[in-house]
Amino acid sequence: MDDRHLFVYGTLLSSFENEFARLLAHAGTLLGRARIPGRLYRFDHYPAAVLSTVPGEWVLGELYRLDDPAATLAALDAYEDTGPAGEPPALFLRTRTLALLDDATQLSTWVYVYNRPVSESRRILSGDYLAG
Repeated sequence: MDDRHLFVYGTLLSSFENEFARLLAHAGTLLGRARIPGRLYRFDHYPAAVLSTVPGEWVLGELYRLDDPAATLAALDAYEDTGPAGEPPALFLRTRTLALLDDATQLSTWVYVYNRPVSESRRILSGDYLAG
């Protein structure tokens, strides 16, 4: 299993100018636009994805290949509030899924998924945080 890939869909996207989006841009290579099976929800200052097995439900984002996965993921785990060993009250959990790049390449990837209940009223039906 390749641990070098990370799928991002919110404040870590390359279009953002925060400290951790810049860290990711310097710590890896942007492979391109991609999607994962899931649902996306909007909260005050960030989106939250949950994985889905329902056909046609996608979260849109970007896929990175990390140069030093252990170091980069440790920093991003703190940013994403994964908590000690991913236990509650962690806001997000880092888990594995498959990402599909725009060129149809499929890669195993890490992704941060929401670890709390969601309300369908907050759902972003397009699956694209930037499009709203």
